Amino acid sequence: YFKQINLSATMSMQLFKLRKPLLTLARPMSTEMYKTHNLINGEFVESSTSDWIDLHNPATNELVTRVPKSTPEEMQAAVDSAKAAFKTWKNTSVMTRQGIMFKFQHLIKENMAELGANITLEQGKTLADAEGDVIRGLQIVEHACSVTSLQMGETMAGVTKDMDTYSFREPLGVCAGITPFNFPAMIPLWMFPLANVCGNTYVLKPSERDPGAAMMLAQLAMDAGLPKGVLNIIHGTHDSVNFICDNPDIKAISFVGSNQAGTHIYERGSKNGKRVQSNMAAKNHGVILPDANKENTLNQLCGAAFGAAGQRCMALSVAVMVGEARNWIPELVERAQKLKVTAGNQPGADVGPVITPQSKARIERLIQSGVDEGAALPLDGRNIQVDGYEKGNFVGPTIISEVKPNMECYREEIFGPVLNVLEVETLDEAIELLNDNPYGNGCAIFTNSGAAARKFTNEVEVGQVGVNVPIPVPLPMFSFTGSRGSFLGDANFYGKAGMNFYTQWKTVTTLWKEEDAKTANAEVAMPRMQ
Repeated sequence: YFKQINLSATMSMQLFKLRKPLLTLARPMSTEMYKTHNLINGEFVESSTSDWIDLHNPATNELVTRVPKSTPEEMQAAVDSAKAAFKTWKNTSVMTRQGIMFKFQHLIKENMAELGANITLEQGKTLADAEGDVIRGLQIVEHACSVTSLQMGETMAGVTKDMDTYSFREPLGVCAGITPFNFPAMIPLWMFPLANVCGNTYVLKPSERDPGAAMMLAQLAMDAGLPKGVLNIIHGTHDSVNFICDNPDIKAISFVGSNQAGTHIYERGSKNGKRVQSNMAAKNHGVILPDANKENTLNQLCGAAFGAAGQRCMALSVAVMVGEARNWIPELVERAQKLKVTAGNQPGADVGPVITPQSKARIERLIQSGVDEGAALPLDGRNIQVDGYEKGNFVGPTIISEVKPNMECYREEIFGPVLNVLEVETLDEAIELLNDNPYGNGCAIFTNSGAAARKFTNEVEVGQVGVNVPIPVPLPMFSFTGSRGSFLGDANFYGKAGMNFYTQWKTVTTLWKEEDAKTANAEVAMPRMQ
């Protein structure tokens, strides 16, 4: 297990010490294998289920662990644990909760390499990208340490004679999170730390494809002082999702993933009276004007399109070349060809494998659909061979040019290392193209013209815009503000919006009549005990 992630002996032992409470050895095959546990009331417990999901290393397709489909009884026990813990956790002082988050962020930093190595093993992304995954989540935890300011209420004295009004934020109760495979650390860290620091308790369902990082983060949170039951973890697929949507004790649901699942969760959870925030699919466009810095722009396009094997909801999957910028396509192809495709733990790796053989097959089918519908294929990453990893789920960087908006490869979120290239004559045409697309997660413009950038940012109907920034994911003092077909809900993730999502206002109005205040002289004589 540890040899596969290519760690030093010392680091391997540290990872073993961290994971051992989370996973237990089992031998249904001739080689050792781990089973992933549930986390219920502060204990890592093996599931009693007979239904398990095999998790494979995407670079080798070797078995790494088996993930349970938690039983209804186990899922209910997790909710019961969270509900019981809420009674005391909600009354824990904000200073105590803040102190736990300070310790938690310190432990994440100390275990950065171990967390990154696990992500590379289970999800496939490069070690550098895996540590970036952890760092962007860590930033949310660091921001959660500002809870003493973020959760402050409002007061007005003398709203009328002798009357004062004040409002403060209260936690909701038991909240739940459902996370995707592409960011095994960052997305869980978008959710439970902010919910917990606000006084809520939590039931997390990480992706069944790579739950290891979430399990390790839960151990670290408890090591930081998070009490039993404040964070619980269950596993599974459809049944566990529906359980979360239907359980009456769960007050709010956070979800990141596909449109089909996100729409289902939003509709079913909302119908059951829950708050729901649902980040979903995307088709992020980068508009390239001919006055842009060519070298920087081409490098940014390659990184944003092919990094993480294109498995980012904010990946820049469409390049819109305006006017003479179309002449840069051959140089874009040259840069993409130089990216090193190999297992994520190998030195110099730029592009790792995609998550499953099924994902690889879907990506290759969508590439072929573009060819069949008349697009050109100046760079074809299908059928790539990676020495030593011949069984891995690898797709090399792929560029589809001469793409039209009606083509399937443009309409669908490919979620792989594939860049669609469209050509338009003017910035107005580019803006119209973006606004006709149903998604609204992110977009970018590359230009040296402030006027063009301002026109673009004002007119484009997308929730997050980068100017010479290809992946404009906001830092945690702001919120992740995807819009239109990429988001369902009223409050976005993290930042002020995240704080609003995990709390509710309570407003108190008091009346103390002035005439009721009585003044009396001090009694200085010896009291008479009569």
